[in-house]
Parts: sequence; C-alpha cells; structure tokens
Amino acid sequence: MPDALYLWILTLVSFGLFGRRAYSYVKVLLGARAEKRWDHVGQRLKLVLVNVLGQRRLLEEPVAGAAHFLIFWAFMVYATSFFWNLVRGLFPFLPIPFADQVPWVRVLLAVFGVLGLAALAVAAVRRYFFAPPRLEKSRDASIILALIAVVLISALVGLRFQEVSRAMWWVHMVTVLGFMAYLPYSKHMHLLASPFGVFFGSLQPGSMPAASEGAARRDEFTWRQLLSGLACAECGRCDRACPAFNSGFALSPKMLMHHMKELVRGEAGDGNGGGFIGSAVKPEEIWACTSCLACMTRCPVMNEHVPVLLEMRRHLVGEGDMDKSLQEALKNLTRYGNSFGTAPRARSKWTQQLQFSIKDARKEPVHYLWFVGDYASYDPRLAAATCAAARVFRKAGLDFGILYDGEYNSGNDARLAGEEGLYETLRDKNLKSFAKAHFDEVVTTDPHSFHVLKNEYPATNGARTVRHHTQLLSDLILSGELPLKKKLRMTVTYHDPCYLGRYNAVFNAPRRVMAALGLKLVEMPQNRTYAYCCGAGGGRIWMEDPPVIKERPAITRVREAASLRGVHTLVVVCPKDLVMFQDAIKTIGLEDKLEVKELSELVEQAMG
Repeated sequence: MPDALYLWILTLVSFGLFGRRAYSYVKVLLGARAEKRWDHVGQRLKLVLVNVLGQRRLLEEPVAGAAHFLIFWAFMVYATSFFWNLVRGLFPFLPIPFADQVPWVRVLLAVFGVLGLAALAVAAVRRYFFAPPRLEKSRDASIILALIAVVLISALVGLRFQEVSRAMWWVHMVTVLGFMAYLPYSKHMHLLASPFGVFFGSLQPGSMPAASEGAARRDEFTWRQLLSGLACAECGRCDRACPAFNSGFALSPKMLMHHMKELVRGEAGDGNGGGFIGSAVKPEEIWACTSCLACMTRCPVMNEHVPVLLEMRRHLVGEGDMDKSLQEALKNLTRYGNSFGTAPRARSKWTQQLQFSIKDARKEPVHYLWFVGDYASYDPRLAAATCAAARVFRKAGLDFGILYDGEYNSGNDARLAGEEGLYETLRDKNLKSFAKAHFDEVVTTDPHSFHVLKNEYPATNGARTVRHHTQLLSDLILSGELPLKKKLRMTVTYHDPCYLGRYNAVFNAPRRVMAALGLKLVEMPQNRTYAYCCGAGGGRIWMEDPPVIKERPAITRVREAASLRGVHTLVVVCPKDLVMFQDAIKTIGLEDKLEVKELSELVEQAMG
C-alpha cells in the first residue's frame, strides 16, 4: 500500500475521533442558555493577541511563564509544520515540498525544537519536583508532556540524520495524529478551548450575568459559563489566589471548573446535569465565595468562576437553602432597606455627632451627592471615620449632601448573594430617591456601593460621574484645593479593597493622597491586583464561618500587615475593611502592634 493511503486511514480515524468528541461539546454549548459575547470583535481579538499569543498572565510567574511561552510557540510552529506536511502527504501530486525541505523552515523547526525541549524539561521538573500548591502530578499531564516530547525529538532527529528522516517523519505524524485523537478526551482540551475562552471573555470582568432564576442543570447555565470548564487548564492559579480556599473553606475554584467540565461531558449528575448541586458541587462550596475576583484575575484563560457561582447561589436562594444569618440579613434588606434591621430614619443618626448640618439633597441642590452606605451609616464602630469624611468634605469647601432616609442599601451584596430580585428592588428605590434630588456627581466612601452605582445603575438626574472619595481627594490635591497644613510623617501600609482595586482598577488615587499627607507607604507583598481579600464581600459578612477553618482571610491580611518592619498603621478606604480588620486584630491580640485607620481620618489630621 502506498504511504498516502496509510496516511489517509490514520488521518480519517484521528479526525473522526476528534470531530465526534468536539461535536458533542458544541452540541451541549448550543443547548445552553444564550449569552451575548459576539460584540466588540476588535477588543476581543486584542485579548487573544495579549493573553493567548502573548501569554501575558502566565508570564506573571517568570520561570513557569517563560517555559509555557516557549512550549506554546514551539507547539504553534510544529502544528503549522504538521498540517503543511499532512497536506503534502495526503496529496503527493501537489507541486510543493515538505515543510522540512524548505531551508528557513528547517532552521525554525530546529530552533523551536531545542527551545521547546528545554522549556518542557523546566515544566517537568517544576511539576514533579517543585510543584506549587494545587498543581497535581496527574497521569494525563504526564501523557501530554511525553507526547509533546516525542513530537519534538522525532522532528529534531529527522532533521539531523537524513538516513532516518523517513522513519522519524512517520513517528512524528503518527504521534501528532494520536495526540489529536486523544486531546478532546483529556484535560488538555484547554489547548483547543482556551483561545475561544479568551476571545469570548468578559470585557468587563466585574460585571454580573443577566438576571435569571439561577442554574443547577446543564441547560440552565449559559454557553460561556460551560465553556469555562472546557477551557480550564487546572493549573491551580485560581486556588492559590482564593482567600476562601486558603482559609480552609470548602471552595476550590479549580475543582469548580473541573466539575463544570464534567457537567459538559455528562459525568456530573444525570445526562443533563440534574443533581449537579449537592453531588458534584456542595452548597457550602457555593456559599464560601467572597466574590473578590482574585480567581478570575489570575486565570490565564479568562475563566469566569464568580458568575458560575452566582448562578448557583440564585438557585439555592430560590430553594431557600442558605445560612440563617444570611436569610435574616436579606429579610432586613427587604423590610428596612438595610442589613442591620434598623429603621430608615436612623440612617442619618451619625450626623448628630457633627457640629454642623449636612444638606438634604432632596430638598436643596448640591454638587456632590454622598452615598454613604449601610455600614458607614449604621455601624457605631464606623461613626468616627464617617464623621471624619464629612468634616474633610466640609473643610475642602465641597457642596455636598446626602439622602438621609431616602438612601437604601445599594444592593451589591444582595445581588452577589444570589438575590437578584431584591437587588432590583433596592436599586429602583435608590433611583427613585435620586430622581427627587438635584446633584451633579455622586461620591461614596464605600467601594461596594461605588462599583454597583458606577457600573450597574443607569445614570440618572444628569449625574455625569460616580467617584470613590479617594479619587475625589486625589483630584482636590492635584488641583491644590485640599487645604493640608502639615505632614504626618508616619510609616503605614495600605489595603487595596477588592471592589475598588480589582473590580475598578483604582490603585493610584489613594496612594497619591497618602503621599501628599507625608505618609511613607510600605506595600504589603500582596498589593494592587494581587491584594488579599478581607473576606467580607459577596455577602460573606452576613454569613457564619464554618466550624473548622484554618484562619479567616482578615486575620491572614492583618498578619501580613503586622509583619512589615516599622509599620504600625494599616490604612483602609472601605467601611467593611475597617470592621473586619479591627475584629481580626483583636482576635489575635495585635492591638499593641497595629491600628487600622480610614484614610479620611488621616486627611483630617493633616488638615489641622
């Protein structure tokens, strides 16, 4: 039999097995809920350029990232060469040479073959001898590494020794065709799915999925949420970043994506995913998430863990399957408009500690509408910081007012706890109050409120911007309008709130303010995009912790701050951070070592 016939048989078998499995995946995705991800093609192509071809997120880990980068590009070069040779082998009458008969291609194959093998060795040593947490030594990974090694070695031997080039050509082609047949059945399906995952990634990673009844079955998730399972490389970066996982909670973002892959394959629950929640994914895993976005920020293939968990939370809320304390908070939000279960008229009680009155934006026009937020309004532990912010605004000459009892909880945490209907109710009540007020801009001292007002609420009453107070203070400093009288000359560290930093990329404004105050900032090892969550987000502040965990995220974070030489002050710009860190400091007895200050308090000191 001629070589072409053998090659045709092998190709048809390989492509047939590949196509059969790929078709089953596509069929499942087509049967899932619709989700619009075909817009802004230019931006999506840029994501692919940066995160697939450029491997940007992987390169954040220099050694492992560089090895993966070289393996990826060796794969791309050899894949191109393979298909070139396959076409030439299947159609021997074509007047084209084989890829390795072209001089510049031979050089390219040799260079990337050597670099690829070196990178493969580094990857193997890392995985089997110096594996970071959550990077398993699986049989599947070993098979894939071995297949890639055979592909590269066979090509290099064929290039170097002409007398065995034909034999090595066949070893190379058979291995790649076998690799193709095996790929969609293995965990390395991500090699095929991840470029699509990146292309269809969220252009606003902090945005939440459209309102739904939640998801517990395969066809109730969106196709993009299911695709996350197929795109997952199971590298463990999400677990290493997750505060819930590292604190000993039940949640593993990596295993969540693994279960989503099983769901697509029909291996979790029944054929359509019935029984997925409770068998593959336990409720305690779903409720452990703090919605901090660390997993999604670190994921090299732009998987979307938080929206998947949110869909399942919506389902559990619909079933009434939730923590009693969370249920009580949601009842309070429904009845009183705040999670504290306190009458709306008490929302402005903190203003009685001031020596001046604050305008009611519903009764007289103001430039800035200050959306204070629940915790800053009701929690007595925050009264000093809230009053300090009010005095700073007044001393800066700002024309500002509040809504008094017309303000309701922004709904952000209710939404992330799975109560979409309650979020919409609270949003609509706030919008109605906004419509009665006269203002130009919104400012808030609460990052959670900042995020939802800025990104989820529609613009109302002509308000052009929503700003966090650190952005406003930074602008006042840059314009010379903030009357600072003295330098504080303190050494401090700073915590980036998840909803200000990762969700909205506000990193520089608070640091500019601290620099203007004369503060010497010593950064914690985990800062900016990599800042460690306090553990309060996603409604977790309303929930009880499991009976046995390693250490609450807030405790881990204050230990990190207290370990810095010469630092005795932890600066925060979020009411929940202030509460969480003060409690954590008391829990582990660090009162003499570390204090927590809201930035407004320090600004007030500098103003005299």
